[in-house]
Amino acid sequence: MNHGSLGLPWRDLSMPEHQHIEWKENWRDEYMRQLCGFANADGGTLVIGRDNKGRPVGVTNTRKLLEDLPNKIRDILGIMADVRLVTEAGRDLVEIRVGAYPSPISYKGEYHYRSGSTKQELKGEALTRFLLRKHGKTWDDVPLPGVKIRGLSKDAIRTFRKLSAASGRTASDVLREKDVALLEKLKLTEGDYLKRAAVLLFHAEPRRYVTGAFVKIGFFRSESDLAYHDEINGDLFSQTRQTVDLVMTKYLKAAITYQGIQRIERYPVPREALREAVLNALIHRDYAVPAPVQIRVHEDRLRMWNPAILPERWTLKKLLNRHASLPYNPLVADAFFRAGEIEAWGRGIERIFQACRDGGAPAPLVSYDPNDLWLEFPFGEEYLNLLRNPENAEENEGENLKNEGENSKNEGENLRNEGEGWYEKWYEKWYGKWYEKWGEKMTAHRSRIVQVMHHNPRISVEGIAGELGVAKSGVIKHLKVMREAGCIRRVGPAKGGHWEVIL
Repeated sequence: MNHGSLGLPWRDLSMPEHQHIEWKENWRDEYMRQLCGFANADGGTLVIGRDNKGRPVGVTNTRKLLEDLPNKIRDILGIMADVRLVTEAGRDLVEIRVGAYPSPISYKGEYHYRSGSTKQELKGEALTRFLLRKHGKTWDDVPLPGVKIRGLSKDAIRTFRKLSAASGRTASDVLREKDVALLEKLKLTEGDYLKRAAVLLFHAEPRRYVTGAFVKIGFFRSESDLAYHDEINGDLFSQTRQTVDLVMTKYLKAAITYQGIQRIERYPVPREALREAVLNALIHRDYAVPAPVQIRVHEDRLRMWNPAILPERWTLKKLLNRHASLPYNPLVADAFFRAGEIEAWGRGIERIFQACRDGGAPAPLVSYDPNDLWLEFPFGEEYLNLLRNPENAEENEGENLKNEGENSKNEGENLRNEGEGWYEKWYEKWYGKWYEKWGEKMTAHRSRIVQVMHHNPRISVEGIAGELGVAKSGVIKHLKVMREAGCIRRVGPAKGGHWEVIL
């Protein structure tokens, strides 16, 4: 095997064009762009004397090319190239090979990059990311002029200290340092400047400096029909907490089932899975993209989008399997790790899937294109059926109550043996008669209402709602049904009166 002076083996150049090989019939100076792209990526070889189908057609001025090209490449691109003459099928070819360069290479102010079998000119944020990577920096590691430590949120820093102390991942003496020293220990300063990560983590309004540093949540009746929406701002620790709380309380409906008279609330997305997804989106997104993290809630699914960039040469398959931790914003990720909010082993996606399994929810769906990561949580059929047919839960309550009655008898026996016979007497006098008389109308909620009334006949509607942990409007509806059925009655005025359970 022949080796060029760059110390790496020459490739088999008869193979098709790909990331490391390109063919041209004749030399043109504009092909410096291809060499620039190879140098900025993983290196490669430009073959002069092949047509676009890979057939050798040869070149006639090989001597001039062999003399001129090494110097021209050095003078224009500032790199060294191996140029050699090869013969195939009786025709002369010129092969120009460049290695991968650790520093960025430009062609007349243009930065080109080889990706797959094509060359791209880098512009805008893609160029910024490329230059940062070549200089060993990440987006969140860049200083941000115009922001002072006194402009950071004291509450956000206090929250970090508290969480880090609880996690035990930051030395206690470091957490006792003043804010300036603490930020230095977290590598969030550079000279007199704060880094971008510091603003995201600890500024009350990071959106003033980073356009997309917020979360947008919307409920959609259809793909295009937005019913209502919210925006979450603040430091990233606050955004995480507030986003999860708001989605769970406002955007997701709980399907209600019962175990005996115990109310069970079931959400379509387990809270821990949602939390991990929000953390991943906020920590690992590309903040150079001015769009926010977006959460779209539909009747049958929740979709979360963030402008993510996977590590170089990573695929979606690698992301979904076990992998090393290579955070896109390592300073932000380090702060969340120290605060005990995430692990440091690249297990975020794995934990989302595990939380769904533990919560009995369907596995999420993940799709990815550069700057376009979608995570979708489909809602389970059992959950959707409970929402569409809430009466099913009510119908099952009667059977639950019968079972509860048997349990109550056993509990009464135990209590009587302990000298607490009042419970058995209560069951014999009240519970069995309630179910025998009211049948299917004696749902678990209504049974609990009667119990509350029995213990406190003067309790208000608000008090009942508080005891049951349900909305006042729900209690009013139950009371209406129960009064019409002759189960209960109100004696006296709203204030000063009392409830009676009718036997």
